Amino acid sequence: MNIPCRTPSASKKSKSSADGSGPEWGRVELSDVQLSRSSLRETELPVYPGIALADVNLVASDEQADAALMALLGAEVIGFDTESKPTFLKGEVSTGPHLVQLATETRAYLFPISWTSGHAVLKTILESPLVQKIGFGLGNDRTVLQSRLGIDVQNLIDMGEVLRGPGHRGTVGAKVAVAHFFGQKLQKHKRIGTSNWASRRLTPQQLLYAANDAQVALLVYRAWQETREKQVDTLDPPSQGLD
Repeated sequence: MNIPCRTPSASKKSKSSADGSGPEWGRVELSDVQLSRSSLRETELPVYPGIALADVNLVASDEQADAALMALLGAEVIGFDTESKPTFLKGEVSTGPHLVQLATETRAYLFPISWTSGHAVLKTILESPLVQKIGFGLGNDRTVLQSRLGIDVQNLIDMGEVLRGPGHRGTVGAKVAVAHFFGQKLQKHKRIGTSNWASRRLTPQQLLYAANDAQVALLVYRAWQETREKQVDTLDPPSQGLD
């Protein structure tokens, strides 16, 4: 498969810190998210529709990998997440991640780690400083990808950290963020989340679960950006010319 190169442009500069380890959180404004998971249990909201199955691509061939590479490297910002087969026994060590999910605003691309030919494509995308990766709860993802696959993820933003305001002791999860920005309920069934992600045949329910995890992070990021821009416009209205 062909791996194209992109050259930096003035409009797509990396927001990573100087050492390439990730964004400088001190420069990112915190949100005013007030909801919590406990408050959501008492709130009736319409269900978040999520991505359509027809827009989910399971990458398992060179042709599919090339198409995914072109789409994802052509995006300035993408959604990012991973899934791992859960461990249930005491002392059992996870062999994950078993699936890496990357998403644009219109499509999601799922890379099974068992398909080793896709590792080079993943490395190219995830290590590119020109493509910003957005996710939730990424505390362990970067470390595991580095140790298991030798992939050093660059230009990564964890929205769970960005959205954490004074009222939150921990990070803000995707469910809370979707309720805050979209007024909808993101359904994440535990049965699917703890299913076998190492399986060579993922079910439609698994595909949708994984794809939504990646894409919703990107859509929340876009909504957060719009909110910040409106706040800036409100605080700093355009000057009026004098007659």
